[in-house]
Amino acid sequence: MEWIVLIILGLAAAILGSIMGLGGGIIIVPALMILSAYTAFFEGITPQTAVGTSLLVMIFTGLSSTLAYMKQKTVDYKAALIFFCGSGPGALFGVWLNKDINTNNFLVFFGCFIIIVSFILMVRKYIKPLKRRGAGITRSYTAPGGETITYGFQPSVAIAISFVVGMCSGLFGIGGGSMMVPAMILLFGFPPHLAVATSMLMIFLSAIVSSLSHISLGNVEWLYALALIPGAWYGGKIGAAINRKMTSQAVVNMLRIFLVIIGIRLIYQGITG
Repeated sequence: MEWIVLIILGLAAAILGSIMGLGGGIIIVPALMILSAYTAFFEGITPQTAVGTSLLVMIFTGLSSTLAYMKQKTVDYKAALIFFCGSGPGALFGVWLNKDINTNNFLVFFGCFIIIVSFILMVRKYIKPLKRRGAGITRSYTAPGGETITYGFQPSVAIAISFVVGMCSGLFGIGGGSMMVPAMILLFGFPPHLAVATSMLMIFLSAIVSSLSHISLGNVEWLYALALIPGAWYGGKIGAAINRKMTSQAVVNMLRIFLVIIGIRLIYQGITG
């Protein structure tokens, strides 16, 4: 039964993560931590192993989603590589921060972080992109309807933001898209579909860096990962297909509610544990 739960968890996390450009770790990590409190099968899960296992699984979610988005031609490769210049080192720093963190403190911090993410997802649709100042990289994207959208960013600002995103990825085991996608839309004017697709490529690259570090530290539960990976692979493809055909607002609303519930549950578990 536990194996079926892991397969379904990997599938659901990857579908939602791919639709929103989140990566899926923001669902896998708290789910593993909560399961560890209810069944002996997961009793060996610690914050470190939950994060390490999640990041390994996200390599497959990120690769699957990125390949699907590449076929849709919605990936900005140049932007993704610039963002990775910050998220890669940030991920390594996050792994270093994660190694000595206390379990109860981790649960409280992560619960608060998830609730903040839910608030970001709530307001992102209602805030117009900030105007860019000074020279920087300017790009354009032609939407399926024929509309040409211009967006751009300062590389130094983009790298600084992505460093923080990468740090959160290595620390909490999330892909970082929960922060990067809103930043790309609000700060740099990315079209939402392009932001999601580009975020998944950055998540794929960052997950490789941070998961290798966690593997070297022995923070990966390989049996759990093997059960999660098939669902993550196919979920990434399914999520990309759904993203292309529908507006993500309904999914955002459901995910927001889900994240608030999970966040409160983790904070409670951390305080009472």
